[in-house]
Amino acid sequence: MRSRGWGVKVGIVVVVLALVAAAAGGIVWWRDREGSAARAAAELVAEGLSRGGFGDSGAMRDGEGGTPELEPIVRGMRGATHEVNVRSVTDPEDGSARATLAHTWTLPGADETWTYETPLELAKADGEWAGVWDPAVVAPDLAEGETLRTTRTQPERAQVLGAGGAPIVEARDVVRIGVDKTKATPAEAVTSARVLAQAVGVDVDTFAASVQKAGPQAFVEALTARVGSSEEQAAREVDAPGTFLVAARIPLAPTSTFARPILGVVGDATAEIVEKSEGRIVAGDRVGIGGVQAAYDRQLSGTPGFSVVTSGGAERRTLFSTEPEAGSPVTLTLDIATQNAAEQVLAKVGPASAVVAIRPSTGHVLAAASGPGSKGVSTATQGRYAPGSTFKAVSTLALLRSGVTPTTTVQCPPTTTVDGRTFKNVDGFPTSALGAVPFATAFANSCNTAFIGLGEELEPADLPTAAAGLGLTAEPALGLPAFLGSVPEPEPGTDEAASMIGQSKVLASPLGMATVAASIAAGKPVAPVLVETGAGGSGDEGGASPSTSASGSGSPAATTAPKAPAAPVTAAEAEQLRTLMRGVVESGSGRFLADVPGAPVLAKSGTAEFGEAGALKEHAWMIGIQGDLAVAVLVAEGEGGATTAGPLLEAFLRAVA
Repeated sequence: MRSRGWGVKVGIVVVVLALVAAAAGGIVWWRDREGSAARAAAELVAEGLSRGGFGDSGAMRDGEGGTPELEPIVRGMRGATHEVNVRSVTDPEDGSARATLAHTWTLPGADETWTYETPLELAKADGEWAGVWDPAVVAPDLAEGETLRTTRTQPERAQVLGAGGAPIVEARDVVRIGVDKTKATPAEAVTSARVLAQAVGVDVDTFAASVQKAGPQAFVEALTARVGSSEEQAAREVDAPGTFLVAARIPLAPTSTFARPILGVVGDATAEIVEKSEGRIVAGDRVGIGGVQAAYDRQLSGTPGFSVVTSGGAERRTLFSTEPEAGSPVTLTLDIATQNAAEQVLAKVGPASAVVAIRPSTGHVLAAASGPGSKGVSTATQGRYAPGSTFKAVSTLALLRSGVTPTTTVQCPPTTTVDGRTFKNVDGFPTSALGAVPFATAFANSCNTAFIGLGEELEPADLPTAAAGLGLTAEPALGLPAFLGSVPEPEPGTDEAASMIGQSKVLASPLGMATVAASIAAGKPVAPVLVETGAGGSGDEGGASPSTSASGSGSPAATTAPKAPAAPVTAAEAEQLRTLMRGVVESGSGRFLADVPGAPVLAKSGTAEFGEAGALKEHAWMIGIQGDLAVAVLVAEGEGGATTAGPLLEAFLRAVA
């Protein structure tokens, strides 16, 4: 009996233990289920915070059981992205749990992210888990009524420097001229806008319409003018309600025209620029537009500073901030005095025009001026024109390589006919240079017929090879979009004849012909340089490197040196070419350059016909060398190289002597 009783007791114990184990297992299962539900609710809250609103998910409940409005709190974050993850969730107890949320804000254009953690209370009501609303879930210690917004501070834009580190573009004093609508009635503001626009030379109807459409608190700008300018003086003389001048400092070149197509300008970011910047630029930023300012915008503009601040509370609080980092200068090879001289020479030239000056020993572009007739286009670096007889420097290199020498006797008839087309020499060609003459005489006087006759003995590849040997057809490594020249293999007949004298399909820019002159002066191919390396920019080795254009107007231009040509001009060949070009000044079309102060001037003029038969016009060219200076001058419509471009070359050389 005792043994049987013991067995009963053991059985009871086993049953009790089994019941306890089952209860414990049920508790664990319940906690796992409730824990998973609480975590799922926390995940829904994190998703809502990430997208900026809870919608109808039921993820978050306010004190009245409704869904809180998140969008007004984060509206001021201006396109920042918010990523929220659940870091941890405590085990549920008495229908509540606590989660920790990890936040990462990525601000547009900022390199540094804003990260933090916030607590989230979770509660179960009506069988469902949800977050308990508290503004501090959004950002640390955020209180009811407070909202978030970002502020962005651009650093002062870096300078664009010139030769010797001289500032070209730097902060200069200006006035913003416009109408302040708070200082006039709506009708007065529009009337004043018309008077002001007329005075400062902006479109009257356009400016008046802008003032009319603007809000009652707006200052509507007509233009920004340099201190001391005629526009500032005219604006100050306007006596009309609401006209207002605001002092400011903005990055500007020495003058309003100084290398403007090369430099570009700094202005307000357009919607297109903002869109194409992929977040680096936001509305209200000042950015580079065109030229160097756009190509090197990232380097010049630096990194803006950012702050996240609160609004609507008892006091403004800063929750996150980064300091702006200044940009670094871009250094150009342009020499301020040389560029000014080039622009002054072109100031009164009506058609598109250009002066380019290169230092042959370094390839540095000292001046790249485009005249007012170019209407904002960089004729100097991007123009594409038939170079006319300046190209005879290239043709001559090909002829020298075929066996012609300066003393070789050549035939220079008044006219020559190729495949039914008659070619002649320039009007006024000296009769003394006709007939059987030394090649040096034909070059000095630019005898078209002699070159056409000699070209019949050349191979099709000879002209392109010579052009490459003088650097004319290289891919320019200017750091900006540029064009040097194009010399395709000519077809036999009239194409070959016209190519010999720089017409047909032969094209060059003033930069390209200045490169030819520089290569002749240096005795080797010269690659023009505009942006100096080692400028402290974004290049792989600390040099300046173009960024994607802020304006999205084109891809960055190459900055690596072009490949060496297969047959570069040699020192001996260049010496012969220099002798022939000196002959142009001593006895040919460039005699007027003989008394220019300084080293002897070498030159070659050129005239290229273009247009419809019966109404032909002429491109006027002249290239020159003086010491360590190579120059090309172009007037897109002129009377002739020596008569139109020649005086401009002379004036430029005298100005920089």
